[in-house]
This record gives sequence, structure tokens and C-alpha cells, in this order.
Amino acid sequence: MEKKKLLFVCVENSNRSQMSQAFARIIGGDAVEAYSAGSKPSGIVNPKAIAAMKELGYDLSTHDSKSLQEVEKHAPFDAVVTMGCGDACPWMPARQFIDWQIPDPKHMEPEAFNEVRDYIASKVRELIANL
Repeated sequence: MEKKKLLFVCVENSNRSQMSQAFARIIGGDAVEAYSAGSKPSGIVNPKAIAAMKELGYDLSTHDSKSLQEVEKHAPFDAVVTMGCGDACPWMPARQFIDWQIPDPKHMEPEAFNEVRDYIASKVRELIANL
């Protein structure tokens, strides 16, 4: 079976899309090739996101904050998932486009941040099940 290619996009590529990419790797395993990018990448992965994923045994510090141009070479994707980037959401060659309205957890306290993390995990699980 061919691997499913997923791209997760948010504005800074430092929280939501990074955690989505991580969950796609955890949940999808070898069946999924997951990427993430930002419409305006911050260049860093938020230490809060790294801490939240570390609690689940995933090392997010190995990820980089990337621009869309950097992941374009992996297109076409089976699905491009955007997270509240509005008009800044780019077009990428993909079979389907999905928009998740997920609040940016950047300034949240750890407990609220982890709720967003767990919500992302459930969305990724659902996405992979429906591919």
C-alpha cells in the first residue's frame, strides 16, 4: 500500500501543525508520511509544544519550523490540513483540503495547552481513519 502524504499548515509552524505532524507519525506509523509548514514560519518550535509532546514520549525538539516552499517538493499530498490561517492559507497540490478550527495555544497555560494537544490528537486519529 502506498503511504499517505499529509501536510499540516498553521501560521507559525511552531505549535498546532508541529503537534499534528507528530501525532500523524505516532498514529499512522509507516503508513503515513507527515509534513508541517507555516504560512509565516516563526523559525522555532514552541518550547511549550516540546514539553507537551514530551509528556507523551515524543521528542518534538527534533522538528524544524518550515516554510511552505520547503515542503512543496513533497507534493502532491493526500490531504492538506489548515488551522485557522484564513486568507494566508496557501494552495498546495492535494487530493483534499481540510480546515480545522483549532485555537492557537501559544499563550495558554500548560493545562489548556494540553487540552488543545489532546484535541489535535483526536482530529489526527479521525483523519487517518478516514483516508
